[in-house]
Amino acid sequence: MSFADTNGSSVLAITNAHVVPIEGNPFDGTVLVREGRIAELGSEVSIPEDAEVLDAQGQWLLPGFVDAHVHLGMHPEGEVGSTADVNEMTDPVMSAVRAIDAVDPFDPGFNDALAGGITSVNVNPGSGNPIGGLAVAMHTHGRYIEEMVLRSPSGLKSALGENPKRVYGDKKQTPSTRLGTAMVIRKAFIEAQNYMAKDDPNARDPRMEALAMVLRREIPWRQHCHRADDVATALRLADEFGYDLVLDHGTEAHVLGDVLAERGVPVLIGPLFTTKSKVELRGRSLANPGKLAAAGVEISIITDHPVIPINFLVHQCTLAIKEGLDRETALRSITINPAKVLGLADRIGSLAVGKDADLVLWSGDPLDVMQRALNVWIGGKPVYRYDEAAREGIVAPR
Repeated sequence: MSFADTNGSSVLAITNAHVVPIEGNPFDGTVLVREGRIAELGSEVSIPEDAEVLDAQGQWLLPGFVDAHVHLGMHPEGEVGSTADVNEMTDPVMSAVRAIDAVDPFDPGFNDALAGGITSVNVNPGSGNPIGGLAVAMHTHGRYIEEMVLRSPSGLKSALGENPKRVYGDKKQTPSTRLGTAMVIRKAFIEAQNYMAKDDPNARDPRMEALAMVLRREIPWRQHCHRADDVATALRLADEFGYDLVLDHGTEAHVLGDVLAERGVPVLIGPLFTTKSKVELRGRSLANPGKLAAAGVEISIITDHPVIPINFLVHQCTLAIKEGLDRETALRSITINPAKVLGLADRIGSLAVGKDADLVLWSGDPLDVMQRALNVWIGGKPVYRYDEAAREGIVAPR
C-alpha cells in the first residue's frame, strides 16, 4: 500500500494488534484514532463505518519512541567543522542561542529515526560551552520546523567535564579547568538573578532571559556530565540556584544513584555502545542503566545522535536488558520517561485516550533485534512504511 492509497478518512482503526500501551497492561485488540488523537482503545472497540481499517494480524503496536538527547538537523552524520551547526563556541555563555534556528528537517537522520520507530526527539546544542543554548522538542517528520515542534524551548543545555575545558583551554581562555567551568556557570546565574531583580523592560538581554526561564523553573537545566564528581557538581549548582535539574549522559551517575533517587533527578543515560574516547568515559557500561534503575532513578536511554545512529535506540535497550535492566523499565526509558522529562507526557510516550496518535506497528517485539518497524503514524498520519520486497523504508513526502 502506498501513502496515496489511504482513503483520506480522519478516522483510523488499527485492529487485531498486540497493543503495548506502556502505562497499563498489554492487550490484543484495537486502537481507534480520530482527528489525530487516540479516541478509543481496547479489546472490544466498535469500528465506525467511515474508518480506514488496518488489520495488524497480531503484530505489535506501541507508542512512538522518544529520544530525549540528539543533535538531529544540527549535526548530520559525516559533517564536521564548519558544516555542523551544533556548537556556537565563540563565548562560554551561549544561553541565548536556540537549536530551533539550526535544525534542518531534511537531515537524513530524521528518516532513520522513523525507521527506528522514533516519532519524537529533543534536539540539543552541543557540549562545547559551559552554557550551550536552548533545546527544542519536535516530531521526526515534516518540511517546516514550526509544524514539527512540540515544545520550544524544552530546556537549557549546559556542560561540565572535559568538553568545555578542552575547547576554551585550547584557546587559552576561561574556562580551562573544571573549577573554571563551574565558575562561569555560577557567574551567569548571578547575573541572571540581578537582571531579574531589576525587572527593567527597556534593558532586555536574551542571554539573561533564557537563564531566567531556568530560575523560574519554566524549563529544566539540561546538565551534560559523565564523571561522578561532575554529577556532584551538578547537584551542588542546582542546590545553590534552585532549578529543575536533568542529567544528560550520566556515565558514572550510578555511583550517586541513591542521592539522585532521593532528590528525584532524572538521568538521560547514553550513548551506551561507543568507544571510551575520553578519560571521563572509562566507567561506561551497558550495566549502568540497570544500576541506576535499581537505585530508584528514573532513567531515559538516549543515542546522542549522530554519536550512535538514532535508529539503534531500541537496540541499546535490548543490550541493557542483557546486562540487568528490567524489560518494563527499558521500554519506559524510550517512551513515557523521556516524555515526562520534556514536559510532554500529556501528549506522547504512551497510548491513552486523548494523546497524540504517534503510533508504530512492529513486526513483533521491538526488543527482539530481528523485528522492525513496519508502519509509523504521527498525529494519525502515515509517515513511514517498510517495503519488504524492496527491503527499504519509504517515507511519506514532506
